[in-house]
Amino acid sequence: MTLEQFFDMGGYARYVWPSYGLALLVLGWNLLAALQKISQIKAQTRRHLARGPQR
Repeated sequence: MTLEQFFDMGGYARYVWPSYGLALLVLGWNLLAALQKISQIKAQTRRHLARGPQR
């Protein structure tokens, strides 16, 4: 199997590669959203702890 045959995917390349690209895009978006949410929660927790004990 040559590299060209691999990238051609038996004639299905026009369906396979965009699907891989879309999957990577969604996974990247999910990762960035999770990291942003973690950052927000950490900042919120720091603010809450800085206020001190509540009665």
